[in-house]
Amino acid sequence: ASPVLLQGHVDMVCEKNAETVHDFEADPIRLQVEHGWLRASGTTLGADNGVGVAAALAVLEQGSDAVLPPIEALFTVDEETGLTGAFGLDGSLVSATRLLNLDTEEFGSIYIGCAGGGDSKLSLEAPRNPAPAECSVLLRLKVQGLMGGHSGIDIHEGRGNAVLMAVALAADALAASPHAVLVELAGGDKHNAIPREASVVIGVPPEDEVAIEAAVAKRLQALREEFGLLEKGLSASVETASEVKAKAFSRKDASRFLAALRLLPHGVIKMSHAMEGLVETSNNVASITTTDEGLKVLLSTRSSLGSALEAARERLQAVADLTGGSLVMEPAYPGWAPAPASPLLEVTRKKLKAICNEEPKILAIHAGLECGILLEKCPTLREAVSFGPTITGAHSPDEALEIDTVSPFFRTVLAILAELAAERQ
Repeated sequence: ASPVLLQGHVDMVCEKNAETVHDFEADPIRLQVEHGWLRASGTTLGADNGVGVAAALAVLEQGSDAVLPPIEALFTVDEETGLTGAFGLDGSLVSATRLLNLDTEEFGSIYIGCAGGGDSKLSLEAPRNPAPAECSVLLRLKVQGLMGGHSGIDIHEGRGNAVLMAVALAADALAASPHAVLVELAGGDKHNAIPREASVVIGVPPEDEVAIEAAVAKRLQALREEFGLLEKGLSASVETASEVKAKAFSRKDASRFLAALRLLPHGVIKMSHAMEGLVETSNNVASITTTDEGLKVLLSTRSSLGSALEAARERLQAVADLTGGSLVMEPAYPGWAPAPASPLLEVTRKKLKAICNEEPKILAIHAGLECGILLEKCPTLREAVSFGPTITGAHSPDEALEIDTVSPFFRTVLAILAELAAERQ
């Protein structure tokens, strides 16, 4: 039989709640089981993609009586931070003709296509100088409690973006206080996570504190009207920010920054015409940081179509051009075109149906699987499918693995391999 490649990635998204004390480089993940789900305490779990890696390792540990084709196992690094492990692969190391990617999150579904994508970095430059003496009070306006989530898989739900909400708070605060100045904007972290928390620091005259608090309360009410049915934990607050250095942007530069940030597209840009329900193109305003030279904004764009991906990134360039910023576009990674007539898909469909007792869903995903890169990198690979157990809340501290789907997932892997082992080359 022809060799089969089992593939997963060994890295995870390291996200934690603001109140959680955890060092991802030193502390173990604290596991807990709740109502049939495996979770972590206040952090991401790492089931994405630890459970796929574990399944591949378990196949390699099968006894001599196991019915298996020749197995190649590929474990990549840095999937979550730009697929750089897959990009760096020497494809000549692989001789397999078929790929089982074990990195999707809905048991009972088989994925046969994915989006490509590319990150962009927007720089909005202006100096920060000591805040005016009259702005002696520093206030931090915080947005917290959002769902966050995966910027591909969850983008169609219209979840709130904490960075953009903090931008709205900043604009309201500067409007409410004629002398207020912008000191800092910060929020978000990973390119592939929808920001859950963000904050803005402003300097204000003491007599304007009440007006700022009223502006924040008014904006929170509006945000809850818009997002509250979904974002039930959404909150906004005002607190003293005495630890921040009192350097601020001019009001003119702050106005330009906030205009640029409000022009950036976030969420679904277009749905696919080829596959019902599939997001074709999207953009995630992923994070923002402040330096003495200005603001740095990380943007993550995805699309099933290379031309649409570049068109969306051209819109980001237009925002930069209009607002005096600069944009650096990172190289894009390829998508994975669906092949619904694939023999490997038929084998996978048949085996999954037998174990689930129902017809599997055949889907494409608006996220960056490594399949497209591997099919491009490895000359011998002809077919690929992707499947896995059920994981919810990936890329956020809400991540959870449904325990009852792990065993049937692994049995499906073994059943597919057994049938492929029986095939003649």
